[in-house]
Amino acid sequence: MSPYKSTLFFLVCLIAQNGFSQYTDVINSNRPGVSRSAFSVGTNVAQIEVGPYMINEERTPATSYKVDGLGADFAARYGFLFEQLELNIEGAFQSDTKIFTDNTIAEDERANFKFLTIGAKYLIYDPYKNSEDDKPNLYSWKANHRFKWKSLIPAIAIYGGANYDTKNNPYTAPGIEGFSPKVMIATQNNFSGGWVLVLNLIKDRIGTEQSDFQYIITLTHSFNPKWVIFGETQGIQSDFYADNLFRFGGAYLVGKDFQLDTALTVNTKDTPSVFGITLGASYRLDFHQDKEVDNGTSAQSEGKRRSNKKGKKNKVNQSDDTPIKRRKKKTIDFDN
Repeated sequence: MSPYKSTLFFLVCLIAQNGFSQYTDVINSNRPGVSRSAFSVGTNVAQIEVGPYMINEERTPATSYKVDGLGADFAARYGFLFEQLELNIEGAFQSDTKIFTDNTIAEDERANFKFLTIGAKYLIYDPYKNSEDDKPNLYSWKANHRFKWKSLIPAIAIYGGANYDTKNNPYTAPGIEGFSPKVMIATQNNFSGGWVLVLNLIKDRIGTEQSDFQYIITLTHSFNPKWVIFGETQGIQSDFYADNLFRFGGAYLVGKDFQLDTALTVNTKDTPSVFGITLGASYRLDFHQDKEVDNGTSAQSEGKRRSNKKGKKNKVNQSDDTPIKRRKKKTIDFDN
């Protein structure tokens, strides 16, 4: 297989971008970005995605402070019942020290979940399903890399979930505790040449004092069968917190069920400034089985037909032998 064909195959399989089915032959992690693919992991596939990170924040105007800490974001995903349906639980736990430097130096040791969410995602529209035009052409590099107008039509998924916040959480607005709804629309475009565009529109902690709106745009490029790079922008807007974050990084496919990744996060403001480094991994347990439609031409069906035919033949031979033996016996009795 040529490098160009391998790249196309890697693109289609690795990042949940497969247009012909939800399930892919290799792992399809949402990492290293924070956006969510429109596609699920596939039925009977269990997948864990974990990313330990280092975070540094510094606010300089007015009330100044510094934050240094460590954390880990995680996701557990499972394809349930239908190819389009995925159940998941996601979260991020952080432990840090917040140092105030305005008038007197004071420290605040903090540790809690920044978010913890359980939900489900369902693909409601797949423009690539059963499309012969989108299958890789094994004989033409040009055909695989030409621009297709159909690629402007995205796959669309909807998500519904619930956040759980503990009382007096230092990472949420005062007074927030318990459950609150979260909804999302996820779209995904698969372009030729190894490019994939994912868009998330999110309304989080609905009905609380920290009901924020977020958008995430992720552009991914696969440039060989093992490596993928990405760039991402995330906007957050609420009365409690607002920011524009930028991420850059890449992922390496170790094996068909195992991926490593890294990402760098920065922003462009100083209220506060943000700098973070993430090292992550994704692993899946693959129990997927394709549903086979037997139209009578499978080897299994052919085996059954031969077995039935042989059984019928034996029955015919047995029924034919019986009269012959009886006739012979009668003849002997007649002679005696």
